[in-house]
Amino acid sequence: MNQERMSGVLLHVTSLPSRGGVGDFGPAAYAFVDFLAAAKQRVWQVLPLNPPGYGSSPYSAVSAFAGNPALISLERLAEEGWIAAERVEEWARLDETPALQTANLVAAAGRKQPLIEEAAGNFLDRAGDAERTRFQSFCQENMSWLPDYASFNVLRRRFGDVSWNEWPEEFALRKHDTLAVMLTEQGRELAVEQAVQFFFDEQWRALRAYCTERKVQILGDVAIFVNYNSAEVWTHPELFELDEKGGMVRVSGVPPDYYSATGQRWGNPLYRWGEMKERGFDWWVARIRRSLALYDMVRLDHFRGFEAYWSIAAEEPTAIHGLWVKSPGMELFDRLKKVFGELPFIAEDLGLITPEVVELREHFGMPGMRVLQFGFSGRGAQVYLPHQYVPNTVAYTGTHDNDTTLGWWKSGATAVERAHVDRYLQPIEKDEEIVGAMMRAAARSVARLCIFPLQDVLRLGSEARMNTPSNRMGNWGWRYETGALRSEMAAELAELMELTDRDWVEAEKAKG
Repeated sequence: MNQERMSGVLLHVTSLPSRGGVGDFGPAAYAFVDFLAAAKQRVWQVLPLNPPGYGSSPYSAVSAFAGNPALISLERLAEEGWIAAERVEEWARLDETPALQTANLVAAAGRKQPLIEEAAGNFLDRAGDAERTRFQSFCQENMSWLPDYASFNVLRRRFGDVSWNEWPEEFALRKHDTLAVMLTEQGRELAVEQAVQFFFDEQWRALRAYCTERKVQILGDVAIFVNYNSAEVWTHPELFELDEKGGMVRVSGVPPDYYSATGQRWGNPLYRWGEMKERGFDWWVARIRRSLALYDMVRLDHFRGFEAYWSIAAEEPTAIHGLWVKSPGMELFDRLKKVFGELPFIAEDLGLITPEVVELREHFGMPGMRVLQFGFSGRGAQVYLPHQYVPNTVAYTGTHDNDTTLGWWKSGATAVERAHVDRYLQPIEKDEEIVGAMMRAAARSVARLCIFPLQDVLRLGSEARMNTPSNRMGNWGWRYETGALRSEMAAELAELMELTDRDWVEAEKAKG
């Protein structure tokens, strides 16, 4: 990771106040980047940009490679002439979401999708030579996943969005003759799916270029496991622990702990690591290649699972009766390093971490994560406090899975935690003071990178929480209000960066 001291903001793209009920790559995204630059923030951390699955979770995506079509800006498509501006304006007026109201991401994306597909059809019919050349190059560069994803999506619609294992057997098991007929009969639909992914790619590249001009890097996110009902599991069943009919044999999760007497049964299919290793980890090489095409840095979710994972029989209703199974993490990262060189990874190493996990992370020089909210419950939790940090660390006030700092302080912090905060940081006389105190502690630490959720920058409470892991529904919908990013907030954050030596402008001057 970059050796300079930096700071950044965590905000998923769907949380932008774009028109139409879901954040996207349109004007609000560019305004947010301008705010980051004014606040002297050098990193924008996003959650996975893949098409979300059950519960709108980006960590349970229907593809580990494809982009979420809902993030495509209709305004940008109208500017490029692929859809009439009047159509977009009419849609936006009918589909506005009130400020700070939780967005219904499924409904918003569903109303947006037909217009995106209409634009894709117009593109296929009217694109000029230059656009067609770029489109063909995109399709060629992504040949390893794009045709399969397009086929998966077309079939999902044909069979009413049920899981792929409920499709007719010839489609579920990818019988060659059946798929060949579909490719002929559904050629237009498949081309539209690929054009939609091209729109995603073009708009994201433009936004990233805008970030680069303003010295802002993108920190992306890769979930370790993939959704069972995904293009990847349907396409590559041999890489997952499935039976001959495609049913799951063993699934992912974590064992019982302090927070849950039954553990967490995530339900993702487990990898056949032996098969992956024999193939030179080609699937993971392709996945990381795609990630590095999208992001400057990558956060590896549930890094623990690359050393050992909790394996649960698929028929078990909870995570109680599982077992730890070793992963070939050392061999995997060795292979990735040979292919890509230095690995710009951040390890999500929260929770109960063994010495073997620490050894794996440190062997490849990956920074770990430290979350201030976790540091005040007692002596065993002090690993999350700044005096325990080392420079190769990413410090957070909280993550997307935490309550906001203000919400935690008001309703989640225990009496013991409150007392420890008063002693370690400062006496908190008004609730709002906790946010500034925590942000200053993270920024002052030796951690080379510190990240603030935008909710903390905006001093918001529990109403702005992004995700509650124990809740299956009702997550991921928070969006900030138009006009919330005020210049005085940017100035305050910029001043903190100057104070804590995280000001890139001054760093560049010092070099010169």
